[in-house]
Amino acid sequence: MLTETDKLAAITFTIDWDSGVAHHTDRYHGQRINFWRDCFPKAIGSELLNRLPGDRIERRFPAGDIVPAFDPKKAFSISPGQFTTKGPDGTIHPRQGRFYPKGLLRGIANVFPQNVQPFRVIAVDPTEIHVDLNHPLAKAPLQFRAEVIDVMPKPVDRGGTCIDWMETLTDGPGMQTRADGKPTDFFSDDPFRREDETEDAVFYEKPRFVQHLDDRAIAEIRSLYERLLPQHASVLDFMSSWTSHLPEGVSFSQVTGLGMNAEELERNPVLDHRVVQDMNLNPRLPFADRSFDAVVCTASVEYLTQPFLVFEELARVLRPEGVCVMTVSNRWFPPKAIRIWKELHEFERMGLILEYFLSTGKFKELNTYSMRGLPRPETDKYFGSQRFSDPVYAVWGRRISG
Repeated sequence: MLTETDKLAAITFTIDWDSGVAHHTDRYHGQRINFWRDCFPKAIGSELLNRLPGDRIERRFPAGDIVPAFDPKKAFSISPGQFTTKGPDGTIHPRQGRFYPKGLLRGIANVFPQNVQPFRVIAVDPTEIHVDLNHPLAKAPLQFRAEVIDVMPKPVDRGGTCIDWMETLTDGPGMQTRADGKPTDFFSDDPFRREDETEDAVFYEKPRFVQHLDDRAIAEIRSLYERLLPQHASVLDFMSSWTSHLPEGVSFSQVTGLGMNAEELERNPVLDHRVVQDMNLNPRLPFADRSFDAVVCTASVEYLTQPFLVFEELARVLRPEGVCVMTVSNRWFPPKAIRIWKELHEFERMGLILEYFLSTGKFKELNTYSMRGLPRPETDKYFGSQRFSDPVYAVWGRRISG
């Protein structure tokens, strides 16, 4: 049982919110919460005390309760000269809906060049730039949940860092959705250019029989697929490899894998059918209309150079009500990732994928999901140097009828 002085706790926090475009679920796992020094809103902190593993609390917060309320004074216009266009990787152009570090701004009170906190560009006109320095969740009512996972003895208190857990939970959420319902401009400035423009078949010619995410992140992805994929579904494992991250507890009628390397696909034991195809060279899928109940794509969407055509194809091969799920993390092959992917905040990348879905006009019930803060497995090769498991981000939607 938790008390204020003699216990530590592992607690998973969740916020759910709606943007009008999609429903969003953002989670953060606090590994060693110290009620003696860490910070919570008063109501949450007191409710979490004297709880046992498995206990949950849930509350609805109006806009402005967990994050600062929207302040109209923080939304204003600046001249183009007040936006620094020189960046470490070249010229930066302000684009509608995008986030940038506040340090790029000039002549703004209490903003300094070292400030990396993001602000949003709302609109760009020839003579002025409209910006918003409010938290991206400032206008959003939030459904909050906290689940006690474990309670541990606390050997000693020696001061240390005070963590504001609500600030940690809400650092990033909100950046994955549109500003005022207008499409985010991800697509200026040659966004699909890559560092290595040689044929992908050459890059992927040699099989890579390695996991690209740690085991805990993979388990999180499997759990998500288990929740979203129906029993006995026909599944397309899109941009597949030597292993699929499909849940063992779900029985599928068939699984088709489409990927770049024949040896990797042959090694994959869950595939019933295997197709080798370079989607950047030929974005048309070799399947009939309405062939699949579900499409999953794990840690690969960032390599697509013709995503709008590809998502049209994914919609075409899905049956009505079929689900399409894209999962990503913060690890990829830099030479083959598209340029825009590398420039975006991790939460903005979900917004980019949302724009792919929205561009087709053929998906409904759009969702985003994030999970951060889980401990890195002790068996992982990066265990000694990285404290946290690879974060998991997901975007999904269902095919509309017709």
